[in-house]
Amino acid sequence: MIFTDTHAHVYSEEFLGDTEDCFKRTLFNGVSRVFVPNVDIESIAPLKSVCESYKGNYYPMMGLHPCSVKGDFKSQLKIIYDELISSKYYAVGEIGMDLYWDKTTFNIQKAAFIEQAGWAIKFNLPVSIHSRDSTQELITIIKEEKLTNLRGIFHCFTGDDSQAQELINMGFYLGIGGVVTYKNSTLPQVLKVVGFDKLVLETDAPYLPPTPHRGKRNETSYIPLIAEKLAHIFEVSLVEIAEKTTSNSEIIFGI
Repeated sequence: MIFTDTHAHVYSEEFLGDTEDCFKRTLFNGVSRVFVPNVDIESIAPLKSVCESYKGNYYPMMGLHPCSVKGDFKSQLKIIYDELISSKYYAVGEIGMDLYWDKTTFNIQKAAFIEQAGWAIKFNLPVSIHSRDSTQELITIIKEEKLTNLRGIFHCFTGDDSQAQELINMGFYLGIGGVVTYKNSTLPQVLKVVGFDKLVLETDAPYLPPTPHRGKRNETSYIPLIAEKLAHIFEVSLVEIAEKTTSNSEIIFGI
């Protein structure tokens, strides 16, 4: 079986001193590809370094995370755009909106998202969209701004079944991570409604580790735990989940 992690911050400081061992565990558990999102201008160098060190297994994205959208976001976007067009990147990400931590930055988060979505359309790249407490707002923005050619993944999807179906109808895939394994998660019920044809696997490492690793650092080698949960939800084999989610990732990222 071949698994793909479509979203992991493998360059994070949480992996310092453990990068190589983590990579070995990842391969041992059948995860052959990991897509790596950028967050701000400070993360560009470590992202490029780790993806170059594990070329052929780690694939970089480039974008400005919504939690990094501050007063200087325009200058950060210029640097990130210059980086995007100067090297090989497989997606524009991580972009989007986060209204959990700070609702006062809504307008600049929106502006940053629209600009970066425009890059993705211009260069025919997928996006990795962060949508914490903002799934409906982003659906509305995409429609109002007529971003009809935008494609990619709503990373760490935790919306309801109507939002899930609407995103799928809009051509997006849903990124499913460790949250689906949590005891009180409503995701299993949501996913039963929409099926697994438009799902991809992710860890969001080092964040949101699946059960039984809650409270610890997440890592890419835990992808099979998420896949096992999906196999249980849909009453299909682990092989079928691995094949479908990896095939979906290949369609999205063009690999």
